[in-house]
Amino acid sequence: MHAALAPWTDVAAARRVVSRMAIAAALAMLGACASRDGLTPAGTLRGAESFAATRSLAHASTADWPAADWWRALHDPQLNALIDEALAGNPDLATADARAREAQALVIEAQAARVPHVVGRASAKGERPSGTQFSTGEGGGFFSHTREMNLGFSWDLDLWGGRRAAWEAALGEARAARVDARAARIMLSVNVARAYVNLAYAFDQQDVARAEYERADEALTLTRQRVTKGIDNVAQQRQAESEVAAAAREQARAAQAIGSARIALAILLGAGPDRGLALARPAPLPIAALAVPADLPATLLGRRADIVAARWRVEAASRNVVAARADFLPNVSLTALIGLATRGGASLFQAASRTYNIGPAVSLPIFDGGERRSVLRKRDAQYDLAVAGYNKTLIGAIGEVADDLHRLDSLAMQADAQQRALDSATDAWRLADARYRAGVGSYLDALVVRQQLLVASREVAALRAQRADQSLQLVAALGGGFRAEPDDVALAVTPSHRP
Repeated sequence: MHAALAPWTDVAAARRVVSRMAIAAALAMLGACASRDGLTPAGTLRGAESFAATRSLAHASTADWPAADWWRALHDPQLNALIDEALAGNPDLATADARAREAQALVIEAQAARVPHVVGRASAKGERPSGTQFSTGEGGGFFSHTREMNLGFSWDLDLWGGRRAAWEAALGEARAARVDARAARIMLSVNVARAYVNLAYAFDQQDVARAEYERADEALTLTRQRVTKGIDNVAQQRQAESEVAAAAREQARAAQAIGSARIALAILLGAGPDRGLALARPAPLPIAALAVPADLPATLLGRRADIVAARWRVEAASRNVVAARADFLPNVSLTALIGLATRGGASLFQAASRTYNIGPAVSLPIFDGGERRSVLRKRDAQYDLAVAGYNKTLIGAIGEVADDLHRLDSLAMQADAQQRALDSATDAWRLADARYRAGVGSYLDALVVRQQLLVASREVAALRAQRADQSLQLVAALGGGFRAEPDDVALAVTPSHRP
């Protein structure tokens, strides 16, 4: 009796061993093949305090500068109209707005993946199977029709928040795109003002070039007379002729600069080149209105659109990491269907035609050839890239402000020195002209002194334009009047946590 049972006992034991081995193998696959172990981002956000800038930005405070419509403080009606026109018609702004709308559409798409879906369906089908396809008695050769109406329901329960994280990532990207659109407007207003300054400077160059040509031409006339009388030689006449030719070249160059500046402004306005021809000569922008206040903003966080946008992209990348990690965990989804179905001539709307089903499903990643680990690795790298981009933007912003301040200080000293040079050259010209009129000196000597006056005038105009342009660059470096929303400010100044 016992001998007869032994083989069956051995078989049962073998089955248990095989079962345990299968379970162990499954657990090994779960632990080794669908694991996120060892994958984590490495990027770390840096705060503004981590960059040594105290001495470079020593006179910083919490002043609210510049204003959102900073250009109106310049009291130039033509510039105000040009910036308004550019903000309404520049193609780059249309591009930025379209990108913001595209990002917002992705938010709606990600949100839709989180909510239950209900789909209605109705169908009717007529069919006549082949008479030779079925055996006798299976309905071959007879026409039949079916009708069906149902509602299908599906819902991913998102137990681990992966879909929510994906939605938050899309929301972060949308906010970054919205801030980018505002940044594009700020930079456009600054660029229009800079092009306006460049046009004004081109006209100043033309004035000096015209005056220099008149001076050189007068000097040539006098030199020719002196050569005729034997006072000067032909070499001096050729030198005078060379100066006239150089002055004519400078006139042509100044005219070309005016034309290029007009076209550049027209492009910024989103108009054709003829639009630039209608612009009146700009008056020099008042340096005092562009002067840097004694109390600059102490922090750029939340004041610069590019920093806020970069911070939102870091946040979006961190939520994408969370979403990728959730894909390693089991998930539950529900599907259900309720409807009516009938075949042949039976009424569709009767109790017997009702049909319904419900089907919960559990999915568990076991082996995917490393696909999920690859996705997570990519998300980690994207987070590190976003962090590096933010850190680069922040240090670039701090350095930009410090450099603009340094340049403005230097230009102010240069302008002061050049103004003294211009005053001295002006006095020298007056004395030389007075000597000529008194019959003590020659007019040719006076014209040589006047050449120095024109050179000094050219340098004063150049420094005035450089100071205005540098002040406009500082306006952009300090945010251009950008005012972040409360959520943006809170995000920008909050230290990051790794996902």
